[in-house]
Amino acid sequence: MALPLVVSVTSGKGGVGKTNISANLAYALAKAGKRALLLDADLGLANVDVLLGLSPQYNLFHLFHGKMPLSKIILPTRFGFSILPAASGVSEMLNLSPGQKLELLDAMDGLEKKIDYLLVDTGAGINDNVLYFNLAAQERIVVLTPEPTSLTDAYAVIKVMSQQHEVRRFQVVVNLAQDKKNALEVYKRLYQATDHFLSGISLDLAGFIPRDPVVRKAVLRQIPFCEEDFSCPASLAVRDLAASIQKWEVPANLDGNIKFFWKQLLSKAKA
Repeated sequence: MALPLVVSVTSGKGGVGKTNISANLAYALAKAGKRALLLDADLGLANVDVLLGLSPQYNLFHLFHGKMPLSKIILPTRFGFSILPAASGVSEMLNLSPGQKLELLDAMDGLEKKIDYLLVDTGAGINDNVLYFNLAAQERIVVLTPEPTSLTDAYAVIKVMSQQHEVRRFQVVVNLAQDKKNALEVYKRLYQATDHFLSGISLDLAGFIPRDPVVRKAVLRQIPFCEEDFSCPASLAVRDLAASIQKWEVPANLDGNIKFFWKQLLSKAKA
């Protein structure tokens, strides 16, 4: 049986559309017949549920403090994919203890039989939780926009993960691009910076999402923009990205179940 692919979606700064891309990517994968689970890994400032107009009864806080089984926390959505919601406004969730990470590891056991893709919507920046989840993923999508500050912060994330944690492979998605030429220009600037100052980095342009008025309309309605209009430019771009991801192969050096995700996370935490 094929193992699930764990893909983190991250960014150097907030406000680049990372969560929106994560949700719509889950939607596109579901439309393609894949079983997708979206983990809201912005543990103290969760907003996936708000973006999708959902009101989860439980979240990861209840796993740690209410001993709630993961099966009751995972929330199937009407959009075809499921979410694993986190808590919002709970400061103690910002830094999980090793014991809580072990608890989460045990709770995730067996999930590999139920999903094809685990998408991890991380927080922005380079705090401990963000690094933990990025280091545990097999593929990392770095989202940035044409804004200079977004480019600088994206480079900072790549620099920290490569120099301090020996991560060498990254995928790039340029959001809010004017067109393909603009997206290529942004990617080229990031590529040149990493190529000049960092060694041994593989930086691939996975795709770009153009500016599209449908996106804002969908956000106000609290639905994925792919649900609003599956054929608008932004949706077509996400569908292309989903098609590319389905060609990515799960690394062969796994231990047979989804615990590899959390085992890697814990080993990095202890390092």
